[in-house]
Amino acid sequence: MAEEKSGNPPQRKRNQRMEIKKEFNNFTQGSSKRRKQFRVGDDGKILFDEEELKMILGFNRGEDYIEVLCGTTNKVYGDYVGRLKINNNGEYFITCECCPGCPLVNVTPEAFEKHALKEGTGRWKSNIWVHCEDEDRVPLWKTPLTKYYTHQANVANWKDSAMRKRNFHRDEFLHCTSCRKERRFRLKSRPDIKNYHEALNNKSWTCSLWPYHKITCDDDEERPSLRASRGCSRSSTCQGCSTCYCEGCIKCRFEDCNCQECRDFMLYAEP
Repeated sequence: MAEEKSGNPPQRKRNQRMEIKKEFNNFTQGSSKRRKQFRVGDDGKILFDEEELKMILGFNRGEDYIEVLCGTTNKVYGDYVGRLKINNNGEYFITCECCPGCPLVNVTPEAFEKHALKEGTGRWKSNIWVHCEDEDRVPLWKTPLTKYYTHQANVANWKDSAMRKRNFHRDEFLHCTSCRKERRFRLKSRPDIKNYHEALNNKSWTCSLWPYHKITCDDDEERPSLRASRGCSRSSTCQGCSTCYCEGCIKCRFEDCNCQECRDFMLYAEP
């Protein structure tokens, strides 16, 4: 009984590894962060579905945009109201109407949040609301409006938060195309991740292009015992789990990159 209660330590470790591997497989093979895609015309512009939008109060359709009433609530000063405009590129603009002559015209959702003294929350999809026919103050994330948001068209809205974002990214290794040695890339910040991303897409990457300090193919690669550690806070020898594996976020996808992953993220990933 004592043996059964304490268990077999090697067996427990194997079971833990299998659980982590199973979770990793579920995580990487599960539902993607893509939304239901919007329709586009022959010119590549977004086609808005008026049927699903006209239940939002203040809905107005322009030649190349839609517009609705919106607002955000400050617990001390009350509601800040405005008009949200989305053009057929998926770009969001808000004009504040909190008082006559308010100078806030065609600003980003984050700037509207800041104006309402909600700076630093970074939760504009929840903090900014619209009125619907059957419900007041519905957060944007619950409405069809977010379907038309694209990261590519709203760089100004997320650029700062991308630098602040604390999503963990494990260290990655890349083979030199000349000597085949593996070199470590530490993905601590967005510039670090950009260095790795560009190196990964460079089909002729060599040791001399390693961004940290100058090395050549003659320099030794890391010992296998060191390479086993990739910086995961959950397990020192983790090969990928929900803690350290990222499917794609605004910290590791780039608006000026033409690779398929970045293009798909910028156009179709959730805001």
